[in-house]
Amino acid sequence: MLSASSPEISIQCVPFDSLTPQQLYTIIQLRNAVFVVEQNCVFQDADGKDPYCHHLMIWHKNELAAYARLVPPGVSYEYMSIGRVISSGNMRRMGAGKLLMKEAINQCKLLFGEGPIKIGAQLYLKEFYSSFGFEAIGSIYLEDDIEHIHMIRK
Repeated sequence: MLSASSPEISIQCVPFDSLTPQQLYTIIQLRNAVFVVEQNCVFQDADGKDPYCHHLMIWHKNELAAYARLVPPGVSYEYMSIGRVISSGNMRRMGAGKLLMKEAINQCKLLFGEGPIKIGAQLYLKEFYSSFGFEAIGSIYLEDDIEHIHMIRK
């Protein structure tokens, strides 16, 4: 299982303007591999929100193992948010997603202060997010032909 204390793991959380071209390319590559290719989802990934966000990257050796976009309040929702949550295919079942969510929640508090965190979760991951204190709110909705549900962590 991946651990933040492992010497093979490095964690970076940077604002958009501080991303290197290589980091940005690697993030886009992973987002496309998972959302567009693996999930067969044709959507506008470059939605204009990235420049307002911090980008959380978890590296295993030289590979981007997991990534999330940390969204300040007022950009996606009235509350801070965690979005574009992904782990690379060969890092799944190794704890990359759990490590990513723990770090994302901690970083949101450091960056944006105490307060609720709202997410738009793919429905099949509802239990995963519930394990981090998120509770489902509202009805199931379709986004890019995938069932989603809003969840909030108070």
